[in-house]
Amino acid sequence: MLNLANYRWTKEPQQCNLQMRSTPYQGRSDIRFLYRPSLAKKRQLVYVLTTWRSGSSFFGELFNQHPEVFFLYEPMWHIWQKLYPGDAVSLQGAARDMLSSLYRCDLSVFQLYNSPGSKNFTSLGLFGATLNKVICSYPLCSAYRKEVVGMVDDKVCKKCPPQSLSLLEEECLKYNTIVIKGVRVLDVNVLAPLMEDPSLDLKVIHLVRDPRAVANSRIKSRHGLIRENLQVVRSRDPKLRRIPFVDPGHKISKKDGADYHSVGAMEVICDQTYRSLRTALNPPDWLKGKYLAVRYEDLVDNPVKTLRNVYQFANLSANLDIESFALNMTNGTSSSSKPFIVSARNATQAASAWRTVLSIQQIKQVEEYCHNAMAILGYERVRTAGEAKDLSKSLLTASKL
Repeated sequence: MLNLANYRWTKEPQQCNLQMRSTPYQGRSDIRFLYRPSLAKKRQLVYVLTTWRSGSSFFGELFNQHPEVFFLYEPMWHIWQKLYPGDAVSLQGAARDMLSSLYRCDLSVFQLYNSPGSKNFTSLGLFGATLNKVICSYPLCSAYRKEVVGMVDDKVCKKCPPQSLSLLEEECLKYNTIVIKGVRVLDVNVLAPLMEDPSLDLKVIHLVRDPRAVANSRIKSRHGLIRENLQVVRSRDPKLRRIPFVDPGHKISKKDGADYHSVGAMEVICDQTYRSLRTALNPPDWLKGKYLAVRYEDLVDNPVKTLRNVYQFANLSANLDIESFALNMTNGTSSSSKPFIVSARNATQAASAWRTVLSIQQIKQVEEYCHNAMAILGYERVRTAGEAKDLSKSLLTASKL
């Protein structure tokens, strides 16, 4: 066996040229990326940290519509589908690793979550692809233009030619701003290694919503969130004593099981949210100046003002078309009950719908799980069912963030 300790080099190692030494490592398997010249300007990277049913589809659309943003919608969905039924907390590392690749425009990471024997991933194989302005616009597709503000019709985009991930990577590299919206990173502290990485300029926008409204929306979307609810509930601490879900006189119905998981998931979600909020209240160096909390209620109450603040944080400029888009989407007349669909609706009315729909037992359970996060974010608890249904009384106070 060769003993390297006793091995004498007979030749001095070759010196790398300056260009090679100054090229940052891109962290991908494709050796071509090691030779890609460094960018003159560091990209602005943004992660929208949020949870299911927090208005995040609409919020993400504000970035999807911006002509200077490369936007990805829920890319970690692929991880959760492939590794099902792993619990939510155990999947956090895989989610962070995927983000590390995607922010470097390395989309080959999706192949890791492809089924054995399946064809290679294409642009239309990504989750949410048929609503993505980059994928559905020139030069990848002739159906839309990125600079023209307006929703993408998924039926139209489905007719776009599927492009290779390498072509989508080339398109990604043209953008100075990359925004990824996801619900599967539960705690901002998971992102610390990325935010400390000097080769990345990552900021976090934390979109939050009244947990009672989130729970109500989760119940309405119970069929679309069955797998996700189970994965989140699997992360609960089995040793904790929990308050009863319903009053003793309640007649059990078939939907109680799904509702139980929908509301029960709020225990994990709110615990992880509270961890993020505690970190943000006393931010470590890696988070200072890189974190912005946005309440959904403030967004729908004053969409233009909130949009401008969000864009300023992300080093973007808002134009009149995008501001009009935000205003129209929060003041429409649509009342679609379909989950995960972005449409123009009376968002302020929808934000308080939970107050007349949830039972007082459900409200109390969510408040029990979420009172710590609610206190920081300025969501007041209710004492009675009558107080919840009194829409003349605001339950929103100033946030501590």
